[in-house]
Amino acid sequence: MAARGLTPDGLFPPAQPRGQQRRARTLPDPNDWRINPRSYEFIGAIFDPLTPLQTLQRAKWMTLRHSFRYIATPNVDHLVRLNQEPDIYRPLYEAAWLSVCDSRILEALAHLSGLPLSAVPGSSLSQQLFDNVITANDPITVIGADREIVNIVKARYGLTQVNHYEPPMGLRHKPDEVAKCAQFVADNPARYIFICVGSPQQEMIAKACLDRGDCVGFGLCVGASLDFIGGRVKRAPVWMQEARLEWLHRLASEPRRLWKRYLVEGPRIFWLYAKWALRSGKTAKQGLG
Repeated sequence: MAARGLTPDGLFPPAQPRGQQRRARTLPDPNDWRINPRSYEFIGAIFDPLTPLQTLQRAKWMTLRHSFRYIATPNVDHLVRLNQEPDIYRPLYEAAWLSVCDSRILEALAHLSGLPLSAVPGSSLSQQLFDNVITANDPITVIGADREIVNIVKARYGLTQVNHYEPPMGLRHKPDEVAKCAQFVADNPARYIFICVGSPQQEMIAKACLDRGDCVGFGLCVGASLDFIGGRVKRAPVWMQEARLEWLHRLASEPRRLWKRYLVEGPRIFWLYAKWALRSGKTAKQGLG
């Protein structure tokens, strides 16, 4: 039975009916979350051991008054690529204000070694922000996605101030275009910036925003999240998520595009985990405060 106040999968508080003035409430917050007191190295990446609720609280803390910072959400695919190209990926993840585990498979492997990592799906975090935090008149920025899905999300939530920039393909190898994305973020201040161009492009944009020094708000590197929110792609049923089978649902939904990721590249994570466990000798949680 789900804990009181949580969704059936135990991740987030349920969305309240629209029309209630829950979003207008401002609660005193004594915490300064710019610095995270503890983190864990796991298969080459640094993770913050935050629960979904704690992650959402930090996202809600961010306002237009805060200088830009971003959250990375590494999953199995990301860690496989991180270990293949560490010089590309590691600086992007290390610069993130928050880095949370976006994979129930990684969550399970971490628990085998006593690391207290919780799965925090970027798509669920994004959904919660739209359902329970972002108001109709809040300015938000979207980098990536496409005009159709952005218009669907705008209509669904009655959003009036959405800044949308759609960069060209092949962004990873076009530093000038990455810089244009960061310029757009700087020119269009927003509390939340949804960067939806896949990894490592989205983290490149986020780091470029950070490096500029004149951007504000909270950048979310969340891939296809708007496709889920807009209904273009359906998420796996809750029971499949809880059984750590969301990857199977996505594979069945888009076999041509995803077969290699899930059947060829993804399974490498078990070999990488075995090497990491032998190298680190971590059989119990060890913080890297």
